[in-house]
Amino acid sequence: QVQLVESGGGLVQAGGSLRLSCAASGRTFSNNGLGWFRQAPGKEREFVAAISWSGGSTDYVDSVKGRFTISRDNAKNTVYLQMNSLKAEDTAVYYCAATEVSYYSGLYYHRYQYDYWGQGTQVTVSS
Repeated sequence: QVQLVESGGGLVQAGGSLRLSCAASGRTFSNNGLGWFRQAPGKEREFVAAISWSGGSTDYVDSVKGRFTISRDNAKNTVYLQMNSLKAEDTAVYYCAATEVSYYSGLYYHRYQYDYWGQGTQVTVSS
């Protein structure tokens, strides 16, 4: 059974930092694109960041550029999201996701492009 399990969420003050982790089990995703999405109350789930299978390409939604960093450790089958200078508007449930497509050097920005999802971890930023 394939599982993606997020961790590292919590309550933090504005300006603080958190590091989210997403560990995969049941299969390896070392050759697949990975991403992070988030969903705030009453809003649709939105793209946050993506990383290519090699880690050579990354991209972010404009609102987090310069503050968030996505990375991956293929040996650990894990993807990370380092979040710095957090703002109240970053409050959401954060989800990691993985694609089925292997060895694609590009990035995936849309929910329908991802085949596996974690259960989400809550991030709350107090102002």
